[in-house]
Amino acid sequence: MSSGGLLPTTMVEKVWGRTSLPAPFAAPDGKRIGEIWFDPAPPCEGLLAKYLFTSEKLSVQVHPSDADAPAGMRGKEECWLVLDADEDARLAIGFKEPIDTETMRVAALDGSIEHMLDWHSAKRGDFFYLPAGTVHAIGPGLSLVEIQQNSDITYRLFDYGRPRDLHLDRALAVAEGAPHDPALRRVINLEQTAELVDGPHFQLDYIVGVPTDDLLARYDGASLVMPLEGAVKAEGTEIAAGECGIVCTLAEAVFSDQGATLIAQSLNLPPE
Repeated sequence: MSSGGLLPTTMVEKVWGRTSLPAPFAAPDGKRIGEIWFDPAPPCEGLLAKYLFTSEKLSVQVHPSDADAPAGMRGKEECWLVLDADEDARLAIGFKEPIDTETMRVAALDGSIEHMLDWHSAKRGDFFYLPAGTVHAIGPGLSLVEIQQNSDITYRLFDYGRPRDLHLDRALAVAEGAPHDPALRRVINLEQTAELVDGPHFQLDYIVGVPTDDLLARYDGASLVMPLEGAVKAEGTEIAAGECGIVCTLAEAVFSDQGATLIAQSLNLPPE
């Protein structure tokens, strides 16, 4: 794909995924689907949009920055918008108190790192931005949207004894042993339009109904469009809830008056 249109959808099995997914999705029989990806494509190849559905805890993990990523690869900064959550659902982002690298190593090896993390109760409308280097984990009982730099580099520090590879040395080399900045998390009123991210790697807005002229001007050029409710029509293609697509000229797209849509756009693309 080199212009606008629907992005291909990929269902990803995860040990912490679900056999039953919320509408409009449906898991294949016997499959535990944890992620639904929308495969990146030009001209929005710098971004990856996905849904996550959890029934168990994810690993304690961290992602590198562009500067710390292996040569020729992007780092990963990401953000989460919670769409649904069980009453006791939680997310861990950063540490309760600053810790040094050796303390983090010991805690990862004996599992106590889970209890050093700052766990937040999660509910619909919670929004979190995670800079690269932020140690984090996601608990069970959550449905969320993740918008991120297009990178699949994940370094696991602790995985609750599951038989999956850990990447302790690489994780410790990039992990920040610090609390998460409170300014990078907030509660969104999902009945109102909100600016969610303004850099450094991408911009992201949550749109209720039709976008304003100011927003259309800010999203000059190709944008990633992800309807959560309703649909967006552009260039002869309808992008429905549960889908994601690229719109080359946002001002020419037709938004549902009753819809809710995420719009994202890369702000820089490091060379590869």
